[in-house]
Amino acid sequence: MSYQVVYKAKRFTAEEAVRFVEPGDGIIIPITGEPPALLEALPSNGRLLGNRLFRMLPALPVLDLEPEKIKQVSIFLSGLDRKGFSEGTIDLLPNHFSDIPSLLKRQTPNPVIMAVVSPMDEEGYFSLGTGVSYVGPLLADAKSIIVEVNKNMPRTFGEQNRIHISQVTALIENNFELPSLPDPKLTEKDMKIGQTIAELINNGDTIQIGFGSMPNAVMEYLKDHRDLGVYTEMLPDKVVDLYEKGVITNANKKIFKGKTTATFALGSKKLYDFLDNNQDILMLPCDVCNDVRNIAQLDNLVSVNTTVEVDFLGQCNSETINGKYYSSSGGQGDFTKGIRLTENGRGIICLYSTTKNDTISKIVPALPHGAVVTTSKNDVDIIVTEYGKAELKGKTVQERTEALINIAHPKFREQLAFDAVKRGFLPKKNFYLV
Repeated sequence: MSYQVVYKAKRFTAEEAVRFVEPGDGIIIPITGEPPALLEALPSNGRLLGNRLFRMLPALPVLDLEPEKIKQVSIFLSGLDRKGFSEGTIDLLPNHFSDIPSLLKRQTPNPVIMAVVSPMDEEGYFSLGTGVSYVGPLLADAKSIIVEVNKNMPRTFGEQNRIHISQVTALIENNFELPSLPDPKLTEKDMKIGQTIAELINNGDTIQIGFGSMPNAVMEYLKDHRDLGVYTEMLPDKVVDLYEKGVITNANKKIFKGKTTATFALGSKKLYDFLDNNQDILMLPCDVCNDVRNIAQLDNLVSVNTTVEVDFLGQCNSETINGKYYSSSGGQGDFTKGIRLTENGRGIICLYSTTKNDTISKIVPALPHGAVVTTSKNDVDIIVTEYGKAELKGKTVQERTEALINIAHPKFREQLAFDAVKRGFLPKKNFYLV
């Protein structure tokens, strides 16, 4: 029987396809591969009872369903499920990005996968396209795989990044435009931070860049670099610009040499067109991409991530604001630990020195009550603000405190120094104000 015949036999409407979800099933939705038609149709399945729905950084609204039917669990909060979490209608699964596949296997041993995929190729394979992430490792043991075929989903490569028609339980077709992420508007602060970080990146280095305006600003200053490698979680638009300028070659990577590696991609149509059938790009599941043992093999790796606030010890809270959850750990812990095992690695965490129109310092004597320690004092390496860099690795408490005060906003430095002396983090004799 030809693959096309099998394809037609498994093609359903969205309402028909979601009926393959049985009571108690755990449903896994990939990051950047959320199936809108299937999610919209899911409430029409009248048999839902005791189901769980797992999503990460959702781009589509949460479902309006009783928790007795579906408990909705976020793996990383976005603007669409953050309110639900604060109200108790959405739960949050703490994790390191690298651990998500194993955590989901524990939560739901025989998951139902619902994902957007690229069109089927002549060998009967679909591609997960922009988001292999935590879904790829779950395919082999999935109870059911229900896919939404979209001609706009790029075909990407990777061993665990494809699904054969024989594995598919049901499919629908829905050619919608993929969610896009507009280029962030870069401020003067972003550019200063980006320039400072770029000065820490040498020709031939491999980079891991997080998402947001500050990491994007870094790439603005890499256009004259040469032979950079990319080993990252999220692949952003500006990677395309660096490819076109010949900056990225991946020539010096010990593993996945010659390939740009990522676990998901989020950007504009320009990025998705660049990814389509591009064999220079290798999409890895997050338990491979973020495995500390793999990160450790990358000499001269520079990791760039963001945080909310940093205390005098170097502890970074990257998850909560005013004691309330805003996001989650993501891969920051994976890379801050992995970078310590590399040869000549540099782990950079950046933040603005202030918030709310320079009225609140984000370098603080101690993290406030309810704040989460995302990166510990023992794993932190370099902190960057618009006022420069503080190299903390191997530094004493007094040395760390002084270095962090020096990159705080000038209007807060005197008070921070006073607080440091009160806590015994700096000697009195160093400051006239005491």
